[in-house]
Amino acid sequence: VRDFHNYPAVGGLVQTILSYGFGGDSSNWVGVLGLPHYNMNDMPGLSFRVIHHLAQIKRTKKFRMYDFGSKAVNMEVYGSPEPIDLGEYYSLIDIPVDLVAGKKDQIITSSMVKKHYRLMKDSGVDVSYNEFEYGHLDFTFAHHEELLAFVMSRLLLVEPDLKRQSSPKKALKLKKTGQARSGVSSD
Repeated sequence: VRDFHNYPAVGGLVQTILSYGFGGDSSNWVGVLGLPHYNMNDMPGLSFRVIHHLAQIKRTKKFRMYDFGSKAVNMEVYGSPEPIDLGEYYSLIDIPVDLVAGKKDQIITSSMVKKHYRLMKDSGVDVSYNEFEYGHLDFTFAHHEELLAFVMSRLLLVEPDLKRQSSPKKALKLKKTGQARSGVSSD
């Protein structure tokens, strides 16, 4: 991994190959590979079953549980010969859901996120949708002020003040008086 940084051409080549392999996603793949990982029992990566599950979802075009390939095993695990289609149970969600998508994300495309937004909306879920100019890894590893302000506004139930966008600090307005919670008392 050090070679990616010591020899920029190697890093550029790996970045290009990974970006191409992930459908042109513009995320900083080489930068993420160089991050330290301190817990040897929780190293980042993908297992075969995770990749297989994602392939099943892509093939069936349904957001459903893992298909074990055996009706007997599925029956034992899910109580049904077929894996559970999670989209059919969106109506059970009783908390607000905020979906975000990256316009440059080629792994989980904005059209996929919009599909789930519509399914949730049609099921009566209190759901919102927002789109950013980010690639897949930007949501986790990039520290864009716009995204951080959005996440904090949703966690604090306040709206970001978009009038002061160029300011180094974002001002936040309460959505409804008394909705935002703070660990600081007003004494």
